[in-house]
Formats: sequence, C-alpha cells, structure tokens
Amino acid sequence: MPGAATPKTVMAAYADLINHHDFSLLVPLIDSDAVFWFSSGSFTGIDAIRSAFERTWQRLENETYWLEDLTWIADGDTAASCTYRFCWRAVVDGKDAEGSGRGTTVLAKRGDAWRIIHEHLSSYPD
Repeated sequence: MPGAATPKTVMAAYADLINHHDFSLLVPLIDSDAVFWFSSGSFTGIDAIRSAFERTWQRLENETYWLEDLTWIADGDTAASCTYRFCWRAVVDGKDAEGSGRGTTVLAKRGDAWRIIHEHLSSYPD
C-alpha cells in the first residue's frame, strides 16, 4: 500500500483483496493491534484476526464479499471511520446462501500509512 493511500483507498483495497481469501494480502491494511468484532467473537491482533478470517473462509465455500452504501462519518488527518452494509454470497453445507449486515470500520494513520484499527460487523436489528 503506497504511503499516499487514503482511508478511502484502503477500504477499496480491503473490499477487493478480501475476495482472494489470502489473509497475507490483507495484513498491510490492518494495524498489528487491531480489534475486530464479529458475531462469532472479538479478535485482537493479527494472529487472532487471521484465524477468524480463515475459519470463515473454510465454512463459506466460494464466498464473495462486498460493501455497499459506504458513509464516511469521520475523516480527519489521523483518524477516519465509515459505516456500510456488508453483503456476502457463498456455498454453505452444499447449498447456496447469502446474507448482509451492517459494519463500521475505524482507520488510523500510522506514520505515513492508513491502517484499519477496528472493524465491527453485526446483523441488522429485528
């Protein structure tokens, strides 16, 4: 990721690279001390986040993941945050499946690069 990257370019790269199902491609975008909250639990640090992603990719065959309706709710010189709708399509237990929910991502400028420091994905309220 070039040093001139912005929070928007980091999120665009993240949304693209996540579909390669290779966590090593995501590592340059995620802070080493990041905290990710998913419905399956809370994960702190690259190793824990990697394990969560890899478990999901094993369970969701041929998963495609994308973001819609990105809204930047903070966009400063050293921190930025966006909300969005996340969507996915995959094969689960041999059957086509899909879903969506809401997400929030917080990014921080680390040196000359932007990194994801927090992601929170959840279902929509009833």
